[in-house]
Amino acid sequence: MDKPIYRKPIYREGNASYNDSTLHYIRQAAEHGLYEIRGLGAKRQLPTFDDLTFLTASASRYPLEGYREKCDTKTVLGTRFAKNPIELDIPITIAGMSFGALTANVKDALGRAATIMGTSTTTGDGGMTPEERESSKQLVYQCLPSRYGFNPDDLRKANAIEMVIGQGAKPGGGGMLLGQKISPRVAQMRTLPEGVDQRSACRHPDWTGSDDLTIKVNELRELTDWEVPIYIKVGATRVKNDVKLAVAAGADVVVVDGMQGGTAATQQVFIENTGIPTLAALRQAVEALEEIDMLGQVQLIISGGIRTGADVAKALAMGADAVSVGQAMLMALGCNSPTYFQDGKEIDASEGYARLNTAAGYCHHCHTGQCPVGIATQTPELEQRLDPDWGARRVKNYLQTLNMELTTLARACGKSNVHNLEREDLAALTIEAAAMAGIPLAGTNWVPGEGL
Repeated sequence: MDKPIYRKPIYREGNASYNDSTLHYIRQAAEHGLYEIRGLGAKRQLPTFDDLTFLTASASRYPLEGYREKCDTKTVLGTRFAKNPIELDIPITIAGMSFGALTANVKDALGRAATIMGTSTTTGDGGMTPEERESSKQLVYQCLPSRYGFNPDDLRKANAIEMVIGQGAKPGGGGMLLGQKISPRVAQMRTLPEGVDQRSACRHPDWTGSDDLTIKVNELRELTDWEVPIYIKVGATRVKNDVKLAVAAGADVVVVDGMQGGTAATQQVFIENTGIPTLAALRQAVEALEEIDMLGQVQLIISGGIRTGADVAKALAMGADAVSVGQAMLMALGCNSPTYFQDGKEIDASEGYARLNTAAGYCHHCHTGQCPVGIATQTPELEQRLDPDWGARRVKNYLQTLNMELTTLARACGKSNVHNLEREDLAALTIEAAAMAGIPLAGTNWVPGEGL
């Protein structure tokens, strides 16, 4: 009798469908019956501005000399209807991040840095703190679906109003502020009970369509006597339609937030599985303004994953008038840093990260209120770990570096104004980025999908 033939079972080394992350998710879901809540932004690999490169000057055009030739960065937002458009020294603004998600010290530090650099900061959900208004020369007041902390008197003190319809990290979903961050002051500002979880509405309660949005914009204009610009912010999903509706509703400025945008707390399923990347959203937003002949009349701010001066330059070259930065500002303040500075001393934060079962560089536990470096917390002891003077210097330095990199690249492209950067100055390094951004693949004239 012949011996049976032994065939070794064919197994892959590991399983792409059930990697460590997926197995962890399934086991946690099976054990607890709850979805995961976390902060910050998407962790999946996405095409980004890193996948674009500049075609700088050489023989066919000449660059500008950085030490002798000026490169202007002045940026004006809200020229369509507002009596007093916002004039900024740089096209880099600070995104809306709420008091509640962040400490009053952090909001103060961001405002101080923005003022030094001649740019704006934004309130976020939960209202305006006196510290933030005092420190911010140019302050944008957000009107969100929750209406938490909404105060018409504070709104009249603002330099612009941002009507928030959606956020890049969670388009179609509302915000969260868990009970451990509802301190007495936060509870008073938001008219909430202390220590009870807060969930914001996913849509504004007083409108259900574009006509209602127009009415709301007009209400805000009347409330401010048409003095200040009205922004409308959308999460990047159906970008073309949303931008056109925002313009039709009367927006002076449209803000588009890509899926790399961050959040203080939401369901992870939102962060990783909704919206489109910033690169694609920016192209579609510009195309929408071009199609209705409003490019240049309505300003466009792009946000979601802006980290470097190169990111800023590429966003402007693709058609944005300005960018808005959130997560990276927190990193500049020390988010995910292994140490914090208190009373002039550098102190190890590893014990705080260990209590959260994480480590510096891997923390996304903004929702817990136990931020080891004193940024995303309302616990008095932890709040003191972020000194506003120290934080303002850090953010000022970061903004200054972004602007220096922006002007360096603009001069290298032969531009005396950063707003003269254009799509022709860019090439894509991957097929995916070329298709999303509508930029030719490097070394070719080919944009994937064009002409189909």
